Amino acid sequence: MPPDSNDSLPTALFTAAQVRAMDRHAIDRLGIPGLELMHRAGAAAFEALRRRWPEAKTLSVVCGPGNNGGDGYVIARLALAAGFDVRAYPVGPVERLRGDAAAAFAEYRNADGPLLNFIPPGFEGAEILVDALLGTGLDRDVADEYAAVIDAVNDFPGTVVAVDIPSGLNADTGAVMGNAVCADLTVSFIGLKQGLFTGAGPAHCGEIVFDDLDTPPEIRLGQAPSSRLLRSNDFALPPRRRDAHKGHYGHVLVIGGERGYSGAARMAGEAAARTGSGLVSIATRASHSPLLNLGRPELMVHGIESGRELEPLLQRASVLALGPGLGQSEWAKALFDAAIACGKPLVVDADALNLLAEHPLQCDRWVLTPHPGEAARLLGLSGADIQRDRFAAASALQRRYGGIAVLKGAGTLIAGPDGVPHVARWGNPGMASGGMGDVLTGVIAGLLAQHVPPFEAACLGVRLHGQAGDLAAAAGERGLLAGDVIEALRTCVNR
Repeated sequence: MPPDSNDSLPTALFTAAQVRAMDRHAIDRLGIPGLELMHRAGAAAFEALRRRWPEAKTLSVVCGPGNNGGDGYVIARLALAAGFDVRAYPVGPVERLRGDAAAAFAEYRNADGPLLNFIPPGFEGAEILVDALLGTGLDRDVADEYAAVIDAVNDFPGTVVAVDIPSGLNADTGAVMGNAVCADLTVSFIGLKQGLFTGAGPAHCGEIVFDDLDTPPEIRLGQAPSSRLLRSNDFALPPRRRDAHKGHYGHVLVIGGERGYSGAARMAGEAAARTGSGLVSIATRASHSPLLNLGRPELMVHGIESGRELEPLLQRASVLALGPGLGQSEWAKALFDAAIACGKPLVVDADALNLLAEHPLQCDRWVLTPHPGEAARLLGLSGADIQRDRFAAASALQRRYGGIAVLKGAGTLIAGPDGVPHVARWGNPGMASGGMGDVLTGVIAGLLAQHVPPFEAACLGVRLHGQAGDLAAAAGERGLLAGDVIEALRTCVNR
């Protein structure tokens, strides 16, 4: 994904119930017939797939028994009128179609639209397959016939377009409900569903296109967003004054680097420096402290073996990055306790989060940056529980521990005290490698040192980290290292 590709989408995200309320508002209060909205949805999806694949001339549509299936019959009818070779595959008896979906089916059949009651291998070689099977109202795991159809869709070798949401994906959480379609393009309507952007959502949606179906903004303004998408112009560092000096940009102290894990502290420190912190120090094990800055002499490295030895460094620092490579030894616990007690702003990551899980406490001065496994320990849940509803997990982390919670992963979430999580779309699978979290810790700490408020620092840090990862991945995702991301940070932070 290009670093700024999500700027074309609205920032406000909603739950499925909120979008259904918008739909009812348009029908009941504004007098827009439901069938008219269905016609608009089908037309929007058809135009989106034609823009993306203008040479295609064969199309198949899998249609479910609800309004999502009705959208599919509209698409099939429009494709037929445009000269496509079309097949529609109803799932479930068409006699059960009701209301607008039944009307859309009748319009398709009245246009002599072909209907097949079985799915042939490979959908007879169609170029585009439209998933109009299940909509946003799914409330249980997909099973039986529907699961088999989704398997057939995912086995299809051509292009898959999902109508509103990939079938089987939870619109609120981004979790897979037993089985889900993997689409190349998802065309979403009325209001953007938050589940498209986190958890399994990014892997199943492909490119996301939004169409408001020409409904007035008032139907969306009547609903408070359940979450928000981050954009590339949200939060930014101001230009530097010509008379600036290093004291203007803070002093980050990285605390970590147990024996065997010194690289984590080094990467966090270097990321803080590349983000623009005026000074960066590292407090680490004395045994490797003389070696830690050999390749980066700008880092000031101190061998520390007790909490008392750490205190002078704490006094000089303006921001702490606590946890990269820290471990959970008695040494780690002593440094953890000293850092928490000193009263400075801090970013808490890695083993510092595991130590926090053992002795929970609240603090408004910190930014917590757990991955799902660490979040599970902090909340006393399993990793699967976290991924089942990442929005709920991020909010629960913030409520329980205070400050800002950054739940890492596909569609990283940033939760602050206002209760509206922000969602970041930057980043790529190449970043699934060691040290990436240490880099993020350093980036956020470096921004805090430059006087960026905590929530803004977390959002901006996640964005810069993801953009740098995307820039570094231009040479390929496999083999992408945390150090490559650090090198790309300077470009991204100066955009």
